[in-house]
Amino acid sequence: MSAAFPTTAASGLDRIAVRRTKVGLVAGGLGAYWPQFPELLPQLQRSAARVSERMQLLDCEVVDVGFISDAEEGARAAETLRVAGCDLIVGFLTTYMTASMLLPIAQRSGAPVLLINLQPTETMDHANFDTGQWLAYCGACPLPEMANTFLRAGVEFRSVSGYVEDERAWTRIGRWIKAAGVRGALRHARHGLMGHLYPGMLDVSTDLTLVSANFGGHMEVVEFDDLRVRVDAVTDAEVDTRMALATEVFDVDPTVQKADFRWAAQVSVGLDRLVEDFALDSLAYYHRGLEGEQHERLGAGMILGSSLLTARGIPTVGEYELRTSLAMLIIDRLGGGGSFTELQALNFIDNVVEMGHDGPAHLAISQQRPLLRGLGVYHGKRGWGVSVEFDVTHGPVTTLGIIQRRDGRFDFAASQGQVVGGPLLQIGNTTSRVDFGVDPGEWVDAWSATGISHHWALGIGHLIGELRATADLLGIDLVEVSASTFSAND
Repeated sequence: MSAAFPTTAASGLDRIAVRRTKVGLVAGGLGAYWPQFPELLPQLQRSAARVSERMQLLDCEVVDVGFISDAEEGARAAETLRVAGCDLIVGFLTTYMTASMLLPIAQRSGAPVLLINLQPTETMDHANFDTGQWLAYCGACPLPEMANTFLRAGVEFRSVSGYVEDERAWTRIGRWIKAAGVRGALRHARHGLMGHLYPGMLDVSTDLTLVSANFGGHMEVVEFDDLRVRVDAVTDAEVDTRMALATEVFDVDPTVQKADFRWAAQVSVGLDRLVEDFALDSLAYYHRGLEGEQHERLGAGMILGSSLLTARGIPTVGEYELRTSLAMLIIDRLGGGGSFTELQALNFIDNVVEMGHDGPAHLAISQQRPLLRGLGVYHGKRGWGVSVEFDVTHGPVTTLGIIQRRDGRFDFAASQGQVVGGPLLQIGNTTSRVDFGVDPGEWVDAWSATGISHHWALGIGHLIGELRATADLLGIDLVEVSASTFSAND
């Protein structure tokens, strides 16, 4: 399931063009077979062409270096793929081949490696096959050899076995390609941080170096004054245009004051320019402010613009929650949207966990048209203005948070549930009722025990499989809170 991003006739809510995943593909077999079985190589090359064709349908750029038959050809393919800068290397084992043919490719590419063994059909025709026809089904034979060699060489790998038109296998392959895309997005991303830590929130404090150390990417520290000068430059005509966009996207509640609406629109335009000027892929911010001074007003006017940016694929979050902006980016790139979330209350009659947050939200995953509500006070924060209110689309959802461990490692915490209907607060917050299939009190205890901070991303769809693959490629652990968590503790 993917987030259905809002569409509007007005400009300003176009989905950003995200970086495409680049997949290197090499197929191969043992060249000693070709003179022995003349029909074998053409058959394997047809399978390789079909795999390349199907891979290109998985929303990725495929760098296909063709078919290799010996270690020398493997070395040449290794150099081509090294220069290409791939996010994932896929080695297609069409029949038996030696580990010396693929190891240089894995060692030199600098990218994660996926080995695939896809035989031509579900099973052989045992009564009619000769040796050459059997060898076309022998891609499984070298897989243990590759595994042994790669492990001894210190090269991590993963594998998918099946047959060429096996949809189960292609689902798993697609999962690895999605995960490689997320890894690539993080390694090339520029993450903005503006303002300062919310006083006392020790759990959300993040060592900036650890972001680059764990995920790659660049941290860009910007100032509220960088936003101020851009907001000051916004024209009245631009404010009118942004308000028109907002009225197409949102229902505007009568509590919204016109002056507050115009201010939020002005800040939104300035925020777009800030993100563009610094080439940001995400942004986390907070400023406390005092007695209506200009920075307080900027911080209070961020919610509309942040929600519009988040819907376009640039997660923008409050309370200086850097790790949650990263979690939202991951969920977004997996197609699940991803909204800023924390615990709100537990309902022990309906067995649901109520979660959400005030402030920025991912408009693409709203159950209905999102609402702009006027607030005279932001709880726990200074200022006033307009806020976003909606319920996440009913159905399967996944929570994802990023844990910072004591030793500096990052890990994922994730859980799958269902958003269900029922009574919701009408206080300018995103609020959803999530059924995790267990007692809500037990779920909260287990979720908190993972070491998660008090914010995380909530996205649509069950994404644990994709998140496990992503964690694997990032070299981190994923802690899942599920029904089995509780049965294991009984």
